[in-house]
Amino acid sequence: MIKVNIVCVGKLKESYWREAVAEYAKRLGAYCVFSVVELSESKLPDHPSEKQIADGLEKEADAMMKYLNARGALNIAMCIEGREQSSEALAARLNKAAAEGTSAVNFYIGSSYGLAGRVKKMCSAKLSMSPMTFPHQLARVMLCEQVYRAFSINANGKYHK
Repeated sequence: MIKVNIVCVGKLKESYWREAVAEYAKRLGAYCVFSVVELSESKLPDHPSEKQIADGLEKEADAMMKYLNARGALNIAMCIEGREQSSEALAARLNKAAAEGTSAVNFYIGSSYGLAGRVKKMCSAKLSMSPMTFPHQLARVMLCEQVYRAFSINANGKYHK
């Protein structure tokens, strides 16, 4: 069974976001080994300089290296400059990864300042949910839902209509 990790910076503060992620995690248990890895967000001042932001992103990238360097993993950066993709296309990508023997699919969600450039470079794909901007908490829930939808599509389930 393929492993799917959502590697993200920061914790979900509101219980309704945590409950939504937990619901999708429960549903995904039928299709994959699913986990959400919450990494510490860099502490920055209220109005950080570009250098402070860059340094913070690099510290967050250091924490992601364990997953980025995993052998046999498909790494996907969630970022605004990524490519938009349909639910069916994501399902096909996950299906192909499983068929090729990929050990894990890792999705990366950065802090409110995004992901360090080296994280994006180490990922084999960049994915965008929309040209709109979403709070990171909502983006995490949306990604969980789309991963669940993708597995449901691949299983010919009723969830995707």
